[in-house]
Amino acid sequence: MNKKQICWANSSFEDSDIVILGIPDESGSHAIFSGTSSAPDHVRKISNSSDVYVEKKLACLAQPPMGVGNAKVHDYGNIKKPQIESTFEKILSSKKLPVAIGGDHSNTTPLIKAMAKKYGKISLVYFDAHPDFVSHTRNYYGSVITDCLDYIDMGSSIQIGIRSPEQEELDNIKKYKLNVITPSDIIESGIKSVSKIILDTIKENTYVSFDMDCLDPAFAPGVSVPVPLGVNSIDAMYCVKNLVQRGIIGFDLMEICPPHDLNNITSHLASRMIGEIISSCKV
Repeated sequence: MNKKQICWANSSFEDSDIVILGIPDESGSHAIFSGTSSAPDHVRKISNSSDVYVEKKLACLAQPPMGVGNAKVHDYGNIKKPQIESTFEKILSSKKLPVAIGGDHSNTTPLIKAMAKKYGKISLVYFDAHPDFVSHTRNYYGSVITDCLDYIDMGSSIQIGIRSPEQEELDNIKKYKLNVITPSDIIESGIKSVSKIILDTIKENTYVSFDMDCLDPAFAPGVSVPVPLGVNSIDAMYCVKNLVQRGIIGFDLMEICPPHDLNNITSHLASRMIGEIISSCKV
């Protein structure tokens, strides 16, 4: 098995349904913890060491409960931030589902712009502890929503896991009537009800951006800005799988910070999430 690719990859680009790619860039981060640029390759490494088992000298995938499914997966390798537009034009024109691994969350801005160039305004499902809706300064990981206002249908978009907003962000959420679900909302309403709210909110052309700090640090300590009292991993994955089964146009996984992880559990969780996404895709 090629140690440079994630273990779920099993196909050439031409034959694939899903294309995984890394964006090892943290130039838009102001976090006190650095190291998200190492995440794409580290997730691949942990994928190969922890999502593969050896039985009778044969390497086998440690498959999700429902199996990997029929999706054919290609690992495109890493690209630089300025290459996002041209790379995604190639992926989307080939009618493949892109799954990007960051990097800091500012990488999502050019990803959304690339999606909107193809599909028009998109429905955005944004998993994060922070709204990333700062507007007094731009073009960094805290201003993603502001930087993408022209490319997002705010009425059919929603944020999940928010619990550390600035006042400016609260004002912007109210101004633009952005739907927000907090971890407390999940506890009060239950995950099945929350998942239904998400699915009832979105329209066609839904893009999912997942900041790993959406999760409580008990499940994902290796992030650049950990925030206690977050979403648990199975609830988040339940929502993601329902979204993927409904149909999405792309997915990104951001803010994994391997140097500040504990026994690689955040990178392993990220790898597992990618496997679950693959197993849930309709092909």
